[in-house]
This record gives sequence, C-alpha cells and structure tokens, in this order.
Amino acid sequence: MLRNVRCETRRLCYVVQILKMSSPYFMQSSAVLTRSSSHGAGGGSAASLRSKLSSRQGDVDAVPARKVKVEAEEIKVEYDGDDGASRVKTEHWEPPDWMKQLGFIREMRSCRDAPVDNMGAEKCYDTQAPAHVRRFQVLVSLMLSSQTKDQVTGAAMQRLRAHGCTAENIVATDDKKLGELIYPVGFWRNKVKFLKQTSAMLVTEFGGDIPNSVEGLVRLPGVGPKMAHLAMDIAWDQTSHCESPPNTKITFQSFCCVFVSPVCRW
Repeated sequence: MLRNVRCETRRLCYVVQILKMSSPYFMQSSAVLTRSSSHGAGGGSAASLRSKLSSRQGDVDAVPARKVKVEAEEIKVEYDGDDGASRVKTEHWEPPDWMKQLGFIREMRSCRDAPVDNMGAEKCYDTQAPAHVRRFQVLVSLMLSSQTKDQVTGAAMQRLRAHGCTAENIVATDDKKLGELIYPVGFWRNKVKFLKQTSAMLVTEFGGDIPNSVEGLVRLPGVGPKMAHLAMDIAWDQTSHCESPPNTKITFQSFCCVFVSPVCRW
C-alpha cells in the first residue's frame, strides 16, 4: 500500500510540474512546489494560487468594455387631421447635384458621334413601314441589343428588315434561318427562341403590334423592365414611370423615369 501511495504522489508531482510549465498563472512565479507531509505547506500553496487567480481576474475586470453605439433609423410620420391615422412620409430620392451632372453629360454628348446615335433602337426601324410594324421593329432591336454592341445590332436589324421584319414573318421563319440573320448578336440562340415566342404572342394577342404598357411588355419572353421603358419612349413616345421600387437599383431607375426622362429630350 505504501508503494501505491508513493506512485500516486509521483504522478501528482508530475501533473504539478506540467501545470507550472503550461499555465500562465505560474509563468511569472519562481516558487517551486515540492512534496511535503506538512499540511501547512499545502495550504500555503493553495492560498498562493487563489491570490494569483484573484489578481488575474482583477486585471481582466480592469479592462474597459468597448461601447457599441447603435443608432435607430428615424422615420418621419405625418398625421392626418381628419381621422388621426398616422402615415409614413414618403419623399422622392434625388442624387446630389444631378442637374449639374446632367449638364456635363449634355455637353459631352453634344457632338452626337457615338454608335448608338446612328445604330440605336431609334435608328433601326423602317420609317416607311406601317406604325405597328415600326413599333415591332423597335422592340426587336431592343431585344437584340442586350449584351451586344450597337454596330452588331444595327447590322442584324438590316438583315432582318431585308428578310421582312414583321411579327407574322418572324413566326413563319424557321429557327436556323432566323439564327443566321441575327448572328453574331450576344446569346443569339436564346434570342432566336425569345423572338419566335414573342412574335407568336404578338400575332395572337395584339394583331402583330406591341403592348402599350410596361406591364404588358414585360410579359413578353426576353423583354425586361429596361427594354420595356425604352420601348414605351421610342415606340409609343410615352414616358413610363416605375411603381414601388423595392431596392436601391430600381429606386435610381424610378428617379430617372420621373425626373430625368422629361428633361432629356435632346
């Protein structure tokens, strides 16, 4: 039994040495713990350990806590005088100095020498064609222009007009031939599909014409909000407005529709 006690004592000493070497609470101390049969020595070591722990805890508590400032977003509220119901005040967002920047853009664009000035959607339709055909050709040029240079779009529209760029003729043209006519516009295979689907819808629902609203235009395959607003401006000569913008990008688009478009008739 005495041998077992000695073994356990050796193990305890080994553990204490490991703690001295690894624990930060003992790194700055030069005291050495040894085996002792005196209970007083053990009590002194325990008291020393408690003292060190208390000192370390005091150092931690002394570190000032970093304050985090949280600012609540203020919402302006207007009150209706009749029923007392509260309503959130809505204000139109405007970029700073936008009229000044618009003046710089007008000055920079005064020469009218960009490719879009000669090959954009305003220049790609047949001026001698009936009104509904002209509007259809404006929409087709906008659909082709996505991810495509104006020069490429203009050349593709010339080939389509020579072939016969009406909704009825596009429906009657096979996919291979239509692809040859619009190549190499960006994503031309997808655009072949969209042109065929859109033309079929226009023939069935609008007699070969295009819808006269943004909501109707975005229903067409391959037509997004940007194309729809441009089609309203160029094909229908109407300034369209964005409704209930859900994010910053569309908020800016809404600002352009409401404020910029009316003053951008060059």
